[in-house]
Amino acid sequence: SVCALVVVRCHSNMSEIDQIDEGFYSRQLYVLGHEAMRRMARADVLIAGMRGLGVEIAKNVILSGVKSVTVQDEGQVVWTDLSSQFFLKESHLGQNRATCSLQQLSALNPGVRVSASTEPLDEELLLQFQVVVLTGSSLSDQKCFNEFCHLNGIKFIVADTKGLCGQLFCDFGKEFEVLDQDGEKPATVINITLFQANPGVVLFTDDRQSTFSDGSKVSFSEVRGMTELNSIDPVDIKDCGKYSFSIGDTSAFSQYERGGVVTEVKQPCVLTFKTLNEALLDHTLLKMNDYGKIHRHRTLHLAFQALHGFVEKEQRLPGPRSQVGEDADALLAIVGKLNTVTQLEQLDEAAVRTFSYTARGDLAPINAFIGGLAAQEVIKACSRKYTPLNQWLYFDALECLPEEEDELTEATLSKGTRYDGQIAVFGPAFQEKLERQKYFLVGAGAIGCELFKNFALMGLGAGEEGRITVTDMDFIERSNLNRQFLFRSQDIGKPKSEVAARAVREMNPQMNITAHQDRLDPGSEGVYDYDFFMGLDGVAAALDNMEARVYLDGRCVQHQKALLEGGTSGLQGHTLVVVPNLTKSYGRDTSSSNEGIPLCTLKNFPHRIEHTLQWARDQFEGLFKQTPANVNLDKGFVERTLGLGDAEALEVLGGLWSSLEDMEAGGQRPRSWEDCVSWARCQWETLYNNDIRQLLHCFPPKAVTAAGLSFWTGSKICPHPLTFDPYNTTHMEYVVAAANLYGQIFGISGTRDRASVKETLERVHVPYFTPKSSVKIHLTDKEMEEEKQEDRDDKARLEELRRKLASPSLKSSFMQMKPTDFEKDDDSNFHMDYIVAASNLRAENYDIPAADRHKSKGIAGSIIPAIATTTAAVAGLMCLELYKLVQGHQKISSYRTAYMYLPVTHIVFAQPTQAKTFEVSNSSLHPHIFSYNRFKKDIQSKMFAAPLQARLLPSEYLPFGGNQILELPSASFSL
Repeated sequence: SVCALVVVRCHSNMSEIDQIDEGFYSRQLYVLGHEAMRRMARADVLIAGMRGLGVEIAKNVILSGVKSVTVQDEGQVVWTDLSSQFFLKESHLGQNRATCSLQQLSALNPGVRVSASTEPLDEELLLQFQVVVLTGSSLSDQKCFNEFCHLNGIKFIVADTKGLCGQLFCDFGKEFEVLDQDGEKPATVINITLFQANPGVVLFTDDRQSTFSDGSKVSFSEVRGMTELNSIDPVDIKDCGKYSFSIGDTSAFSQYERGGVVTEVKQPCVLTFKTLNEALLDHTLLKMNDYGKIHRHRTLHLAFQALHGFVEKEQRLPGPRSQVGEDADALLAIVGKLNTVTQLEQLDEAAVRTFSYTARGDLAPINAFIGGLAAQEVIKACSRKYTPLNQWLYFDALECLPEEEDELTEATLSKGTRYDGQIAVFGPAFQEKLERQKYFLVGAGAIGCELFKNFALMGLGAGEEGRITVTDMDFIERSNLNRQFLFRSQDIGKPKSEVAARAVREMNPQMNITAHQDRLDPGSEGVYDYDFFMGLDGVAAALDNMEARVYLDGRCVQHQKALLEGGTSGLQGHTLVVVPNLTKSYGRDTSSSNEGIPLCTLKNFPHRIEHTLQWARDQFEGLFKQTPANVNLDKGFVERTLGLGDAEALEVLGGLWSSLEDMEAGGQRPRSWEDCVSWARCQWETLYNNDIRQLLHCFPPKAVTAAGLSFWTGSKICPHPLTFDPYNTTHMEYVVAAANLYGQIFGISGTRDRASVKETLERVHVPYFTPKSSVKIHLTDKEMEEEKQEDRDDKARLEELRRKLASPSLKSSFMQMKPTDFEKDDDSNFHMDYIVAASNLRAENYDIPAADRHKSKGIAGSIIPAIATTTAAVAGLMCLELYKLVQGHQKISSYRTAYMYLPVTHIVFAQPTQAKTFEVSNSSLHPHIFSYNRFKKDIQSKMFAAPLQARLLPSEYLPFGGNQILELPSASFSL
């Protein structure tokens, strides 16, 4: 076979690194960080071998943002390539794989230079690179190139797939420094108290337990008094408890006053790797992810070596069981000979035979999974972030084959179709069944694109009777392009589902696809109704929120349809398959609903940057969205609001009237840009000076509680007011952003010209403020709720507001406003400008360390970190479960739930949870175990006349009581 390599070269010239395109790499930056991305941006990549596994690695590496990629392959396109190489077409048959793939690969990432080479590889070429990844290569080439790379400090990776099995090997040299082993955020504690002693003691004063451990290193900042700690090198910590630890001698330091932030300082580690020749004999280096397959994967370690020997002798891969049945015997004999040295106690001979029968297979899901893992190892090698694989990983999905021996359909050699690589494993009858499938794909984002690609390569729904229906309500944004690889820059603004469908038809013109732009929720049940679901063979979920997952799961349970589900967060991923009457469904949302930040914390006592960012988001929503939306509501809004309670109604209607009444008449409605600047400046004064002064008037810095303890202690940080300075960057950023946003909701154009804004500020009158003793500040949310009880003053002010809002002058259409929906990814719209400035100013009030724009955007925008490698791997595993569903596997042991944590290449496979059974009874029925057949019989004979469209099920049939709507065809039921 043609040797396939992925090669990465790094440059030391820092000046060659361009500024990171944060718009394009937005979600990946939250996985890797800026420094790791800069190291990757110095990497040149050579990928040799453009079969399915090679192109999968190439796709992921290009999207990750290396400097350049050269694809190399001396071979020509054959039919089996089309089973997993998504950038090759039938028109490319007989042409060079690398050159045929070049155009599509080049379009993936405009920041990466991509070129093609058809020349053979040699050692002189390899010396120019940092990382070498071989795919589909001979064992002799692997050993030869590895020895060379190991001696020359070149990181080396082997990736290979054969049928339903995969192999991965890493050798990163004699000494490889990992700068960050797991990528987790350094532990940070903001609320601390320091004690001068030998050793010094650090006490956590909030309710968060320590995540530090003995031997960790920490740094200090923002310490008032004992300032020596702010400038010393990271210190070792000892005697870690839940809420404290000790450090070195602090007895000679300055007197401690207050405050301080302690942050973990991650330490690099150096790893040592063996050469491939040495590692072949070391079974302790086998990474075990599926502990039920330990003996199988140890056997596969020998089987892959044996396969290389077979190919070297026969110059071909083993054939199917009926045509070349003796091939499996020959392969097993080689494995046995190898085991005389290795001496495994138990050989999985059945696995070796199956490996032989399926070795000619080239499957898209297997390549997607192994390709995702291999590309992540390349990223680790380039970035030195995350722990590399040490050193072997084997994977198999042999449970995808028919469950019973007599159900095995004979695979055949090449028939000259695009599915030959798949037919070599499953046979032609199964291929025809795949093509007849009718599937519903919900979501065309990152996982959706990868699933769609796999569907096209597999031929799912590609027959005359088959169809894929896809729905996604979203439109393509620039931040999508880094991982949703079916989209290009010219697609920005277009519907995801339509563009994805078009791209997939380019891969496989036989695909039958219907693209919708509907949100899947109760509002779309007129489209996705009983008839729609009953016409499906299954559903694949590629969703990004829990609410939609739970709703779709409920619809699948209701209509007895299988569900494939997967999700990612950075380098973590999971997959789940729900099989009717066999496995547990996704179920209700069990995530905690009590994790919100208390309102009193947001309003008066923040102590983390997350608090100030949420406060800034609340300010944005209230000022620029909710109030304008209230203005645009019908006249009945006032009466409805009065029914909410006096305190809440007073706040809402007060904001409503202010937005309708001109500033000259005491309201807040601007007539000009100058009015907007004036409003923003006064808003600044209110939020960052007046409100803080009022808080300190109620609770002075030296205030004590009724118990005589200091009020400002623990998580209560004593704030200080800010004084506006037009030469302070953050102060001006707030005014410019707030003024522009305020102008936008009233249809007034603004400017970014700070000089002009400063000139306007000189004419702004800021009202004088005096704190009031009558103001009550709530210490808890409970107090806040109790304060909302009615009082006479509120009644009088509400009546006055009702009278003012009834004025005919406030009802004209020109009073309509333009509510603003928060959009984090548009850097020109002032949204993140406002959030960052508003949050950091409040953080300054409370001595909380500020957050940069990137961190603020991630927190305030609730951004889920994402990277192409994890997405590809998850989609690959989902499609392996699809093979089982289409065949109709009925043994729960055949299915797999997967959890992956790629920072340390840790993947866990488990059997899905068995569906529960319940004992139910009815006055006319004997108690029995809740099962499909018995329940269907009871439904048809004793309760209803089938067919039915929708009925209520009596509570005695439900394990948890109550009624539930059922949709019942004549021959089945769904709950």
